[in-house]
Amino acid sequence: MQDNRFMNTAAATAAQTDVGLRAFMLGVYNHMTTALLLTGFFAYATKWAVLSVPGLGQLMYGTPLKWVVMLAPLGMVFWLSARMDRMSSSSARSMFYVYGAVMGISLASILMVYTGASVARAFFITAGAFAGLSLYGYTTKRSLSGVGSFLIIGLFGLIIASIVNIFMASTQLEFMISVAGVLIFAGLTAWDTQRIKSMYSVGDSQEIAAKKSIFGALTLYLDFINMFLMLLRLFGNRE
Repeated sequence: MQDNRFMNTAAATAAQTDVGLRAFMLGVYNHMTTALLLTGFFAYATKWAVLSVPGLGQLMYGTPLKWVVMLAPLGMVFWLSARMDRMSSSSARSMFYVYGAVMGISLASILMVYTGASVARAFFITAGAFAGLSLYGYTTKRSLSGVGSFLIIGLFGLIIASIVNIFMASTQLEFMISVAGVLIFAGLTAWDTQRIKSMYSVGDSQEIAAKKSIFGALTLYLDFINMFLMLLRLFGNRE
């Protein structure tokens, strides 16, 4: 009888964990998708405004304001990552969505460089690859921690190479950076999904679980955006 009670309790706990984990991951993907929709909306809205309003393009890209447009997302993501644990979950969610909008404004210039067909093609390739890689990271029983450490080192190398190429302006190096970037962010998608899955705990309060969900969404959002940009550089046709 005691064994049966123990088995029933263990089964109930496992079922509770499974249901809670699915709800947690669904929240992660919902937040990420909302941020991506905001990014797309503000990117196209900014492009339309620049093409429609005389002088706006010159103001945004021909004055020092261009540095604000370019660097605001970078500064904001560092600030959001550092401050999220001290925010309420509702504030963290709102700031994440604001970040998605700011990223859209920053990416508007990309839409004016590449053809619409190229942007759509890169987006759908990214979406398909992301879905498969994230599913793998969620379902695999193999630990990806060793791969993740290697990918983080590769990411730092990618950043250094990108900075160097600003001054070299080498098309060959840009091609190599794009190829390496696709591979690195593809691997990070699987690793980050597994890592976010491991963040879930049955004992978490609703507030803590919500903030973990938003942090996970931010992480996967960055993987998606960066993989999209790398694919666009590789396969995009310029206007």
